[in-house]
Amino acid sequence: MTILAYILSTFSLLMSLLLLLKLKGLNLLLFAKLSAGALSAYWALFGVAGVVTGWWTHAFWAIPTGILGSAMFIRYIWLNTREHDGFEKAFGADWGKRITHPQIKGMIRKRWSWFYGMNPTPKALWIKDMVYWTLPESGRELLCDIWQPADNYRSGLTLIYCHGSAWAMGDKDFFTRPFFRHLVGQGHCIMDIAYRLCPEVDIYEMVGDVKRAVVWMKTHASDYGVDPGKIILSGGSAGGHLALLSAYAPKHPDLTPGELLDTNLSVGGVLAYYPPTDLKMGFSAWRNANPMANLDPLPIGTLVEPKEQMRYAGRLDMLLGGSPEELPEIYDLVSPTTHVHPACPPTLLLQGGNDVLVPWKTTLTLAQKLREAGVPVVSSFFPMTEHIFDLVLPQFSPPAQSALYDVDRFLALMATRT
Repeated sequence: MTILAYILSTFSLLMSLLLLLKLKGLNLLLFAKLSAGALSAYWALFGVAGVVTGWWTHAFWAIPTGILGSAMFIRYIWLNTREHDGFEKAFGADWGKRITHPQIKGMIRKRWSWFYGMNPTPKALWIKDMVYWTLPESGRELLCDIWQPADNYRSGLTLIYCHGSAWAMGDKDFFTRPFFRHLVGQGHCIMDIAYRLCPEVDIYEMVGDVKRAVVWMKTHASDYGVDPGKIILSGGSAGGHLALLSAYAPKHPDLTPGELLDTNLSVGGVLAYYPPTDLKMGFSAWRNANPMANLDPLPIGTLVEPKEQMRYAGRLDMLLGGSPEELPEIYDLVSPTTHVHPACPPTLLLQGGNDVLVPWKTTLTLAQKLREAGVPVVSSFFPMTEHIFDLVLPQFSPPAQSALYDVDRFLALMATRT
């Protein structure tokens, strides 16, 4: 029992120390740190059990060790689940009164609970691999999945989701099914898109694919009980970047396919998890985190096998044709911070404070610029939290559930806007 006390307390302390690490690149420590944060409540219990067992067995050094480990985890949970006034500042003191009862029924009620917190079993209609655009030059089909409520209540809102990708890998339906089911339970419709990736296309074509999805949903809005004025662009990481850029620059001639220049591409809102917002500042972070960054770039238009995609993740030099020093105007053009203006749609930003890939200060800067422009913006920062925190054990994770709490309320407000 004495050994058990030391094991429990030591494990709790060691796992809590992972939260303090500031990683320099992508490695196995990232997933260890993500797991430590997601399971923080249970690691805290390890520490408490070590303290109790140490007291019982007179293993006295296990007591301060367990107290320190559990205290650090308790502080982590508190920091990541405390209330903030972002919605009040963005939408007014009475913002909560605008949310309708059917939506409230499907929301999570607390920022964190011991297990899950999402509505686990709402009925949903899921249609896979629908074609939302066919490129006339090549016949290439762009695919999406559509999620719809199975019951009669529909909020009229559609979320177009752009998966995380580092602009080079991944696909739709990537660990997002619980998230989509939860949102469908509130009456929302989901369009989960697969956009083309680098090196097949450059970043301009990726933004074009997102805008093509907006056009498709506006055209088919009546088929899904959707209000074309309540389309919300969303995504994580590179997908969040594409969502922001498409939402803030709907008419920019350099960021819009020629066939869409005379089309209404405006959206009702945008939400982004840990999005790159200033690609000049993000260049070094992505380059340092990618062990393949020194490989010779491939020319845009090259098709690669899925197993080779990781080699080109985050390669902004390939996407944009060079470094920020060589092409400062191009990096400004594809950075959402450059396109902030008073007509930008309401925005929700969700960012980890220790993100190894996206510097949190760039997200903070975007939020400040939006506020200065008079755009409603809610920015939620999660201390000691890393990239993709929402995808790792969200049924337990305090920051993942706290972020979802804000997503629920943001989308409910967007669904009630006129």
